[in-house]
Amino acid sequence: MSQRSVVTIERHIIEAERQFPEATGAFSNIMYDIAFAAKMIAREVRRAGLADVLGYTGEVNVQGEEVKKLDEFAHEVIFKALDHTGHLCGMASEEVEDFIPIPDRFPTGKYCVLFDPLDGSSNIEANVSVGTIFSVHRKISDHERGCAEDCLQPGYKQVAAGYVVYGSSTMLVYTTGNGVHGFTLEPSIGEFLLSHPNIRIPEKGQRIYSVNEGNYNKWSPEQRALVDHLKGADGQNPRPFSARYIGSLVADFHRNLLYGGFFMYPADHKNRNGKLRLLYEAAPLAMIAEQAGGRASDGFRKINDIVPDSLHQRTPLYIGTREHVELAEQFLAGGRVGAEALSIEAVAAGV
Repeated sequence: MSQRSVVTIERHIIEAERQFPEATGAFSNIMYDIAFAAKMIAREVRRAGLADVLGYTGEVNVQGEEVKKLDEFAHEVIFKALDHTGHLCGMASEEVEDFIPIPDRFPTGKYCVLFDPLDGSSNIEANVSVGTIFSVHRKISDHERGCAEDCLQPGYKQVAAGYVVYGSSTMLVYTTGNGVHGFTLEPSIGEFLLSHPNIRIPEKGQRIYSVNEGNYNKWSPEQRALVDHLKGADGQNPRPFSARYIGSLVADFHRNLLYGGFFMYPADHKNRNGKLRLLYEAAPLAMIAEQAGGRASDGFRKINDIVPDSLHQRTPLYIGTREHVELAEQFLAGGRVGAEALSIEAVAAGV
């Protein structure tokens, strides 16, 4: 009886690298180091209720949010895993206001990494899944040791993007522009093993929407009309969607990636430019969604066509099953007119 081949993340990266004879190995080593950092963070997340890593540090980050101890730990782990390798020209983190240079005592390289060290950390004390999101760009500036310009690139220029979800199991999902692959951490041997090759968002998957409906009264009329339509409250949708909202972006996105559906964090009266960070959250997940056959939009344009002008730029986000995101775009573009342009037959078929 044949046995299933066991593929570690290291083996998977090496096999992908062999397709490019000119590769130097630098990019592969960056991915190894990110995977190692994820193992360290996963260990601490599992111990969170037992060790002194819950609660706040007393500091406030650039987003105006109180910094949790686990946020600070995750940031330091990722930075220390990558700062000395000679492969990066710098980094940017959701937890730090400015571009993060490589310490002068270390050499620099041709890539930069942007990351949200612990997405959803406000839920950690309730034992809700949290995650890490990362993005890799090539150095484009003439600055010898890198600068913010290297991070301020549109998402379509990403050379890799991924996330780690720390839940009932720890799973790392990433893409280098050639499909999306998921690896589950086997704690007994400390290795990420390929468990979800070539992930595709189901085109006719679950009809699920994920959004914080507590903000309903702050939304535009078009956004409210969209959600009313999804629920069947407008009388125009014979197959209403189900609502599933965890409140942890990585966890919500991960579910929709595997099962279908879409996530929304729209602009509102308080956050007119949206709330999610373009570079650390929206763009990396957008690359994954598109590589898996989905779509990511700010409601009017593709997320990865947006040219950033600041490291902590915010954006609305609609991401997941392509047809569902396109439906949202039609509502936002024309309100009820856009909705009425859709035939009942099309909606019933899964659009």
